[in-house]
Amino acid sequence: MRITMVKKELADGSPCKKCREVQERLDKAGQMQFIDKVVVAKESDPTSEGSLLADFYNADKAPFFIVEEEGQETRIFTIYFKLVKEVFNALPA
Repeated sequence: MRITMVKKELADGSPCKKCREVQERLDKAGQMQFIDKVVVAKESDPTSEGSLLADFYNADKAPFFIVEEEGQETRIFTIYFKLVKEVFNALPA
């Protein structure tokens, strides 16, 4: 399984509020270990990697998570608690 987190950077260079909050939750819960890659969608650069991923997956909320598993369709999560329930809680202990 591969999990990519896409965070939004505002035009002034600061991270979006929700992205900061979710990052803090991931850190506090020790879940960052499950995130393979963090990508930034720059509000000021529609060609940034994160912006291109948002366009490709039609994700209009940040942060969002791309979950790729071999042999399965890629899943997109825009809600942190749904990611925890369906992905993190399903991981072997």
